[in-house]
Amino acid sequence: MENLKASMKKELSGWKMWQISWLFLATIIILGVSIYQKDTWIGILASCSGVICVIFCGMGRISNYLFGTINTILYAYIAWKAKYYGDVMLNLLYYLPTNIIGWIAWKKNMNGETNEVYKKRMSVKMDLLLLALSLVGVFGYAWVLKLLGGNLPLVDSMSTVLSVIAQILMIKRFMEQWLVWIAVDVVSVIMWVAALSTEGASISVLLMWAVFLINAVIMFVKWFIESKKVQKEEAKNDKQEEI
Repeated sequence: MENLKASMKKELSGWKMWQISWLFLATIIILGVSIYQKDTWIGILASCSGVICVIFCGMGRISNYLFGTINTILYAYIAWKAKYYGDVMLNLLYYLPTNIIGWIAWKKNMNGETNEVYKKRMSVKMDLLLLALSLVGVFGYAWVLKLLGGNLPLVDSMSTVLSVIAQILMIKRFMEQWLVWIAVDVVSVIMWVAALSTEGASISVLLMWAVFLINAVIMFVKWFIESKKVQKEEAKNDKQEEI
């Protein structure tokens, strides 16, 4: 128990009061609604672990990958029950291995003073390339999912393809990941609202995506400000080296 308290204290060190409040509020809301709606224990654990994961990610904590792994396994099962095969393949074939890769990549780029990962930005050229690849990927994968007989193939494809891209940006520590996550969360909320009438639907999972959306907006602002500071410092150091 003492080790657990020490670990939590370390993870929350440097957080502002509103950030800690947001973590507990988001978790309590999902837990409370899930219990009230008599959701399955799998749905409850998937939702809670997912919320903790994205908030820890936004705060630059490497432990987000631990909670992300738990969420990945449980969410894949729920998506399979709802016949969202794109999400099943995304979680089992992509998120599981990239959680390991992400842990290794972030561990090499952690700020020892703040316990947060170093953040950076993409160039305009990279932004345009990313947009083109996203469009090709979304429409191409939607065609595959339609052949498999999945529900809402285009929406499912957008959720899957954009999640793949966002995860890569997350591992690479790019601020732009949060813009992509916002798009993913909007699509996912729509997808799970449509799934409410099906047997495999989960109220807590829908609520989880809604919290993800709010969190993505909050963390975009945080990463935008911090990555801008890093960009200015790098530019300043480059000028000094030229002199």
